[in-house]
Amino acid sequence: MMSTAEQEIVERSKQHGPYKLKDGTRVPGVTEITGILDKGPRFRDWINQIGLQGIKLDKYVDALADVGTLAHDMILADLSGESVASAASRADPATRDLAENCYLSFCAWRKQHDIRPISLEQSLVSEKYRYGGRADMVAEIDGVLELVDFKTGKGIYREMFYQLAGYAPLLLENRVVNRPIERARILNIPRAETEMFLEKAKSSLLVEWQIFQKCLDIYNLVKEIEK
Repeated sequence: MMSTAEQEIVERSKQHGPYKLKDGTRVPGVTEITGILDKGPRFRDWINQIGLQGIKLDKYVDALADVGTLAHDMILADLSGESVASAASRADPATRDLAENCYLSFCAWRKQHDIRPISLEQSLVSEKYRYGGRADMVAEIDGVLELVDFKTGKGIYREMFYQLAGYAPLLLENRVVNRPIERARILNIPRAETEMFLEKAKSSLLVEWQIFQKCLDIYNLVKEIEK
C-alpha cells in the first residue's frame, strides 16, 4: 500500500491540460518557450539521415515519441509505487520492448543512489513570470535537492538545461521546495544497443535561466506581433 505522500505524488503526476493563470489566462509551457530556438545543423542532419534511409519521417518520429512516453510512464510508475507492468501493458510489443530497455537502464542507475521523490511531473504555473511547466522529477538524491529530466535519445544537448532552468523558479514560487535546487540532472536513457546511457549534472543554472528568460521575451514579442 502506498503512503499518503506517494498517493499525492501519483495524483500530481496525472495532472494535464493547458497552463492557465488564476484569472484564466492561458500561458505557454517551458517546452513551448524553448521551442523557439533553432536546433540548427544537428537537427537538419538527423532529418537528412532518416530520409536517406528511406524512412518516412512522420511515422518514425511518432514511433520514437511512443517509446519515450511509455518509458517515461514506466519510470514514473516505479518511482510512485504504481504497477510498472500495468503501464507497459498499454503499448504494442515493439514499443514495449524498447521502452523496457529504457526502464532497465533507469533501474540500474537507481540502484546506485538513494532517491527520495518530492514531486513527479507536477503541473505548475508562475503568476510572476506567466508561464507553466511540468518537471519530470524533484527529489532528494544522495541528500542533494535535485531537479531531474528523463530523456530518450542519442545525446544530451545544452537546450535541455534551458528547460530545467525554466522549471526551477516554478518549484519555489509554488512552494514545492523551500530552498533553491542544488543540482540539475539530465538522464539520457537508451532505447536500443545503438544508443548509450548518458547523464550530465550542473550545480548552477544561472546562465541557462538568463537564456530561458530571453526565450520567454522573444516568445511573448512574437505572440504580440501575431495578434
